[in-house]
Amino acid sequence: MSLAQRALERLQAWPDLMAGPASCGTGRALRSARDEIVHFHSTRDVDLHLTHRAIQRIHYDLAGSSAIHLVPGSCWVTVHLDCSADVDLLLGLVSIALKAHQSRPASDEPRLARCNFHRVTVLPRDAAAGG
Repeated sequence: MSLAQRALERLQAWPDLMAGPASCGTGRALRSARDEIVHFHSTRDVDLHLTHRAIQRIHYDLAGSSAIHLVPGSCWVTVHLDCSADVDLLLGLVSIALKAHQSRPASDEPRLARCNFHRVTVLPRDAAAGG
């Protein structure tokens, strides 16, 4: 079972999330009552809808992780799952995303903000490090 499948199974057990197709047309999504929160695009790549405000609040922490890829101006972050710690990171970020969406005024962001699929190229960590 892939890391993304493990993360999807764990998150599907959360009472605030419901599974369905991703609005971008690729993969599975988990959504809250208000918004899509997570898109599982492949066995390793996951897009997470954090909101602009949440990204600003934890930007330095996100930028310091080799598993996180930020797209300027996007309210989504891409998480590349290479190990169990990345799955744990994703689960923690999903919790932050749920809280951010619950406290966000409905007018803050478009409901179907475009995820990062096809806007991020993720290289395996070994290749990115030149090894």
